[in-house]
Amino acid sequence: MTKKIAIIGAGITGLSAAYYLKKEYPQFDAHVIEATNRAGGKIQTYRKDGYTIELGPESYLGRKKIMTELAEEIGLGDDLITNQTGQSYIYANNHLYPIPGGSIMGIPTDVKPFISTKLISVKGKIRAAMDLFKKPVAMQDGDISVGHFFRERLGDEVLENLIEPLMGGIYGTNIDDLSLMSTFPNFKEREEQYNSLIKGMRHEKQLRQSQKKLYPGAPKGQFKQFRHGLSSFIEALEQAVKNQGTEILYNTKVEDIISSQRGYDVVYNGEKHFYDGVLVTVPHQTFMQWFSEDPALDYFKTMDSTSVATVVLAFDEKDVENTYDGTGFVIARTSDTRITACTWTSKKWPFTTPEGKVLLRAYVGKPGDHILEEMNDEQIVSTVRKDLSQMMTIKGNPEFSIVNRLPKSMPQYHVGHIQRIRDIQAHIRQTYPHLRITGAGFEAVGLPDCIQQGKDAVEELAATVK
Repeated sequence: MTKKIAIIGAGITGLSAAYYLKKEYPQFDAHVIEATNRAGGKIQTYRKDGYTIELGPESYLGRKKIMTELAEEIGLGDDLITNQTGQSYIYANNHLYPIPGGSIMGIPTDVKPFISTKLISVKGKIRAAMDLFKKPVAMQDGDISVGHFFRERLGDEVLENLIEPLMGGIYGTNIDDLSLMSTFPNFKEREEQYNSLIKGMRHEKQLRQSQKKLYPGAPKGQFKQFRHGLSSFIEALEQAVKNQGTEILYNTKVEDIISSQRGYDVVYNGEKHFYDGVLVTVPHQTFMQWFSEDPALDYFKTMDSTSVATVVLAFDEKDVENTYDGTGFVIARTSDTRITACTWTSKKWPFTTPEGKVLLRAYVGKPGDHILEEMNDEQIVSTVRKDLSQMMTIKGNPEFSIVNRLPKSMPQYHVGHIQRIRDIQAHIRQTYPHLRITGAGFEAVGLPDCIQQGKDAVEELAATVK
């Protein structure tokens, strides 16, 4: 008898899992069960009047190859675009400063750009240089906060003006709570290997440069997009999954998952539907409705998530004076702004914007800031517009604006997170042998990471369902 797998959630993790399941194990039947009327989850591209606007994630990190490889498999290889290279900036002390050349996530690897930057004081630079002589930072219980680690290695000033703006925004978490081993364990590995973070990242830079030499003529930008936006990737992946024979059930809310002797009864549309195996890819706030009585998963009851919003502003070119040659900026937490970053989208991705127009994407939402609860969309746009006027000259109001709210969308990986996740996954393997749970709440939030997690989880699940 043919075995049936249920994949709950049609975001990028669930769709990728469904694709790899049928590619590698075509003998299985599969259903993807999605509560909403569309696939893609947080990925949502707005296309109108010549604009291609991302309302959720904006792009993906190109050196994580799995997403590029998958895009090529589903026929989008020719649509891939690498970002226009250009300088990124940090807004601190009421000024925009170029991120020093040669740095990796704010960690200096070249002496000259770091010495010449005005972003860090002479005292701060001397403190950072002490990294070359310090022993590896001790961890307690196998983890440490990102803030503690970098304060010890490079000092407060480099952390607050360089590293925190770059790293903190990725996870929407206070950097002094953010788990290093859940997010950037390679920094700790290099530090211990070379007895210096700076020396370790110099080695990392050399490795990356040698990789580029293997592909002469390749674009230099770090990020990749698609000619018709990220939703075009979702649409192509969705179609590929359907072409494999997998049915996607939209507007279908899972009400419960009940373990049976042979597999699981998944309850939706008021009825039980039997599956030999189940893969859950929805946010932890959702799946805990079905596992609330299992104390081994109680961590997810207290694991917080940050609410954020993408705020898009479109202007006529004559109304924005921005002479900076770059892709955008992030903001040091010592700055008096509600926005956390801004992408000069029409510069970074020229294909997104009609000629003669300027497109800006700003981001709001951080721990302790309740702007999404306090303000309506009009007030948020006004606040963003006011903040942006500190960095560039903007005349008048935008031709149009979009506020895309993403409540509780950024899982916060606090210190100890990765060990708790490993314990939970071990418990799931032992207690629910034909069930797996994965997604952004577990090990990574980037789009390629979600694809990899979906692939790994469904392969592990398929191996247990004989």
